[in-house]
Parts: sequence; structure tokens; C-alpha cells
Amino acid sequence: MYYIFTLNRYLWRYRWRLILGILFVVLANYFRILQPQEIRRALNAVVDLLKAYADAAPADQTVLYEDLTHKLLYFAGMVLLWAVLMGLFTFLMRQTLIVMSRLIEADMRRELFEHYLLMDAPFFTNYRTGDLMSRVSEDIAKVRMYLGPGVMYLINLLSLASWVIFSMFSVNATLAFLALSPLPILSLGIYYISSEIQLRSTRIQRQLATLTSLAQESFSGIRVIKVFAREPAFRDRFYKDSKTYYEVSMDMTRLRALFFPMIVLLIGISNILTIYWGGRMLSEGTITAGNLAEFVIYINMLTWPFTSVGWIASVIQEAAAAQKRIVELLRQEPQIQSGPVSDRIILGNYEFRGVSFRYPDAPEGVYALSDIHLRIRQGTLCAIVGKTGSGKSTLAELMVRIMDPTRGTIYLENLPLPKYDLSSLRRQVVYVPQDVFLFSDTIAYNIGIGQTDLSLDEIVHAAKLAQLHDDVVKFPQGYQTIIGERGVTLSGGQRQRLAIARAIIRKPRVLILDDVLSAIDNHTAQQILQNILHHSKEQSITLILITHNLLQVQHFDHLIVMSRGRITAQGTFEELMADKEGYFYRAYCQQQLGSTHPGVEG
Repeated sequence: MYYIFTLNRYLWRYRWRLILGILFVVLANYFRILQPQEIRRALNAVVDLLKAYADAAPADQTVLYEDLTHKLLYFAGMVLLWAVLMGLFTFLMRQTLIVMSRLIEADMRRELFEHYLLMDAPFFTNYRTGDLMSRVSEDIAKVRMYLGPGVMYLINLLSLASWVIFSMFSVNATLAFLALSPLPILSLGIYYISSEIQLRSTRIQRQLATLTSLAQESFSGIRVIKVFAREPAFRDRFYKDSKTYYEVSMDMTRLRALFFPMIVLLIGISNILTIYWGGRMLSEGTITAGNLAEFVIYINMLTWPFTSVGWIASVIQEAAAAQKRIVELLRQEPQIQSGPVSDRIILGNYEFRGVSFRYPDAPEGVYALSDIHLRIRQGTLCAIVGKTGSGKSTLAELMVRIMDPTRGTIYLENLPLPKYDLSSLRRQVVYVPQDVFLFSDTIAYNIGIGQTDLSLDEIVHAAKLAQLHDDVVKFPQGYQTIIGERGVTLSGGQRQRLAIARAIIRKPRVLILDDVLSAIDNHTAQQILQNILHHSKEQSITLILITHNLLQVQHFDHLIVMSRGRITAQGTFEELMADKEGYFYRAYCQQQLGSTHPGVEG
């Protein structure tokens, strides 16, 4: 129940809606209680008038009959009035409490989504996408069911039970004790079943997350599944996980099914005790016929609230299990914390001092980067080359603080990189990774990536620099063409060019391109590179190009050669070519002869 209490801050935020909702519940139940009281008065009046009618003279019987008719009409009108008022306050109750739960649901989704956006790369490595989606959708929906209908029915139960019990004891304490005697048995049943519900709810949520993850991964990788004809394998796996979810859900359903018959049985016992002992008391003259009818109505009024106890207990336990999963995420802090400096202009003066990096899951002593000492001056056209697995991409990711070094320090403008505000850093230092991700939206949206202040001319200019414009205008809807999930309607080269346009339009101070020309033909790649080089010099942009194609780096100011996580050589193109025994000279000559295979570190 601890995790349920963590939701109190939301209830406090909307406390006035909650207070009004409680008030409306109490008033609705107050007018509900008045109805059986009117029925008691009506029945007692009928009994009294029938006795008087039997003993009255014929002349008086007509008067008594008219009197009875008027009283019955009066009582019927009062019952109708109380029913209308009860309905009005029930409507207001739902308008306050259910709307409150929807507002809290929106707040929770926004808060959790914003938390996701703040988290760093290791967080998303540890959690599958489907699991994160399940928490922001299914888990929050479970919590909303508690905060809305759960709270409403719980308040309704407590309010109505209080009114009913008070009214019962005010009529006859002995009969009230008899009618309520099955309640202790109900309490024990609720305690046992609720504890079981919490355990099974946790299992259901975990299995649902597994199922969601499998579905999400299957849809994202549908091309791979089809190319390798693995549809039967994924179908069987999904069926297996679905069957497990069905089994754990059926366990919960069977457990919930115990509540309703148990409540009906206990209410039935209460009715039997009330009618039996109430009949004896009626024959003894201790109570009236109206009192007995009132008691029977009271007991049956408790049928639905007490029947909902099982549902409420289930909702609370499911919400507790869901909130536990949500809190587990919210309590995690990103390892990459933003620094205080947000107003510093970045020019591109990088310095690496003894930087080493080891991935958390790597074997002990295995480093992706080892003892890197490097300086990059502002406005430099810098190229980083080396075999696959030499540490080039890791170096780039450290420059934008996707990760922090294991040892050593990176300086930018003579200030340690962790001192910079992350948003400010990444606005000025734009990194285009190898794995291009595009959103299922228009080409214009993907180039602007949500910037609403961009003109079409700016988007077109960026696309032209990336040699994408001529392709875009061939689409029927041009820049408003929807490109599908992950840009499925575009070729690999078009996706890479769109990513380059997206980076250029950000007007960066430092632009890092990580092998983003690999899927583009050599002629187009050379045109793009010439455009970028010209644009970088014109805008005083520090350009860092990571590439396997050494034919692209002849016009760069500074070249860095990496191997096995270390810098093995650096200098100008002419200086590296002068070393006839070096990797750069041999690889460049190979590529001139037509072999552009980069090789793999191992």
C-alpha cells in the first residue's frame, strides 16, 4: 500500500475537486437514505388507516380513503423528489471525481514521458521499448481506475454504509446487530483475496509488458522477419506469450469471481435474519411493518456497495502493482547529469586529456577507448578514420555526452564538458549517428524535427545542401509526403541525406557526421561533401567527419587515424601519406585501386 500513498500528491493537487466530489457523494447517499424512510412512513400510514378504516362508520370511511390517497400521493412525490436530488448529486459526483482522475492521468503520462526524455542511453539499454510503453499506457490506466472509479466507489461505500448503519441503529439496535452480523466474515474474505490479487496483478503487468515488447519489436522488424521467412516462429512465440498472459489473467478472473457470490450469500443471510427476527419483533409489537420494510430496503441498498468491495480491492491492488512499476522508473536518475553553464557560445575547441572509456557490460579491462589525447581547434575540418570497431563512434558520442569517459576529462572551450547544460551543448554540437531514425511524419517535419519557426525556404535550402531536394520534388506531395514508420518509404541513401539536412538546419557550431554517406553513391557523396565543406567554412562550423572512405578526406585540415581504441596517427593528409608504412597510406592506395572495404578490428 506504500505505493498507493505516493499518489496522494496528485489528490492534493486536485483537492478541491476531491472535496466537492466527497460532498456530492455524501449528499447523494443522504437523499438515497431518505427514500426508505418515506416508504416506512407511507407503509405505517397505510396500516394505521386500514385499521381505522375497518372500525369506522361508512360516512367516515370515504374521508379516510381520500386521506389515504392524499398521503400516498404525498409520499410518492417525496420519494420522487429525493430520487431526483440523488440523481443530480450522483451526476455531479461523477463529474468531479472521474474528471479529476482523467486530469491526474494526463499529468502522470506527461510526467513519465518527460522523465523518459531526460534519461540517458544506459537507461534505454536496460529497458525494452514495449516495457516502457506498457508503463506509460497500461500501468497509468490501472492507476487512473483507482483514482477515479476506485476512489468514487470507495467513498460511496463508506458514505452509504455509514448512513445505512446509523439509520438502522436509530430504528432498532437489536435488529441492526443481527442484520450486520455477517460483516466480519466479509472482512476476512476481503483481506485474504486482496493479498492474492496484488501478487497476481504484478504477474499480469509483467507478462503484458513482455507481450507488448514482442509485438513492438515484431512490427518494427517486420522486414527482417519476412526476408528470413520467420513468420511461423514469431507467430508461435507470440501465441506462447499470449497463452501465458491468458493463464495469469484467468487466475485473476477466478479469484475475482469469488467475491460476488460471497457478497450475495452474506446479503442473503442478512435478509433471512432480518425477516425472521423482524417478523417475531413485529408480532410482539416491538417494531412496525414500516420498520421491517425499511430494514429490508437498507440491507438491499448495501448489496451493490458491498458487491463492489471485491472490485474496489482488485482495483486498489492492481493500481499498487502498477504504481510500483511507475515509481521504479521515476526514481531512476540519469547517469549523465546536466551542468550549470547554459549561456556559453561553443566554437569547437575540444581537448581530450587521458580519456578512456569502457562499456558497462564489457569484460573487465576491455576498453573501447584507451588514453586518448587529442586537440581539435575551432573551425577545423577534421576527419576520423579507422577500421570498424576502432572506437570512432564512441569518441563522437563522448563529444556530445551521450556517455561520459570512464577515466580522463574532455574540455570544450577550456571548460570540462560536464559543466555544460545538456540542452545548450546539444543545440550547438549536432551529432548525426550511423543509425538514422526518422519519424512517421512528413519530410518537412523530419527535417525540422518539430521546429515550428522554420520556413519552407529554410527547409528547402537544407535539403539542397544534402542533395535531397531533387528527390523530394518527385514525390506527389513534396515536402508534405508522409514517409511511414522509420522512413520505410525512403531508400537508405535518402534517409541519410534527410538526416544531414536535419543537422544542417539546426545551424550548429560543431557538426559531427558519423559515417552518414555510406549508403550514398560516390558521385552524390562527393557533391554533398563539397556542399558541407563550403557551408562549414562559410558559417565557421567545426566539422568532424567519421568515415571509412579515405577518398573523401583529402581536403580536410586534420586527420585522425584510430585502431583498437587508440589514436595511432594524426596530421594533415600530406603528412599521413608521407608515411609509406602506415595504415592510412596502405588503405588509401587500396581504395584508389577500387577496394573500399574498411576492415574490422579484432
